[in-house]
Amino acid sequence: MSFFNEIAGDYDNWYKTKIGSFADKVETRLAFDLFVPVQGMRVLDVGCGTGNFSIKLAQKGCKVTGIDISEKMLHIARKKAKMAGLNIEFKKVDVYDLDFLDESFDAVFSMAAFEFIKEPKKAFDEMYRVLKTGGQLLIGTINKDSSWGRLYMEQAQKDPDSIFRFADFKTLIELENLDKKHLMKSGECLFIPPDAPEDKISQEEEKRLAKTERGGFICALWKKK
Repeated sequence: MSFFNEIAGDYDNWYKTKIGSFADKVETRLAFDLFVPVQGMRVLDVGCGTGNFSIKLAQKGCKVTGIDISEKMLHIARKKAKMAGLNIEFKKVDVYDLDFLDESFDAVFSMAAFEFIKEPKKAFDEMYRVLKTGGQLLIGTINKDSSWGRLYMEQAQKDPDSIFRFADFKTLIELENLDKKHLMKSGECLFIPPDAPEDKISQEEEKRLAKTERGGFICALWKKK
């Protein structure tokens, strides 16, 4: 998927904007409300991109392996980890064919990557395979049933250069249904719409809109038994 290489250099710029920074903040809070890292646990970060969550996990004391299909994304991730003084292993690996033995990791983590997974059950089963018994698997992705999902789907139709023309968005129900038996909990965040004026981007507005809107980002957590 060469399109990820094409956007690698500009990928982190969105997170420097006010809405991008806010989105990262609330998504991170939701992820770590559901999944609590433990010092020394071995974590696989699937679709790590430029290392955003690999770095956050490593800063919490996890031994992280970040994987992605874009070598340019991984190159940036390695540079960022080095600058942060973190020892993170980054590898080019396909999620449909994980190059790891069964039950290799204490936890498997994937944030803001599953919207580009065309065969979600196949990917989920591979992630579950490399997870140790008793381990937890967390997936966070854009919510199809939200103002964010609708915006990105419109962009995909109108703009031939949009990265989202390669996306396959999921609803919360679709995400949970990947494995209802082992599902522990799930949640939503990013209730603020993508076109919100800057003076409306706040935690107070997020809480207010949570009463009436669907979250633009969803997470689900499973435990392997």
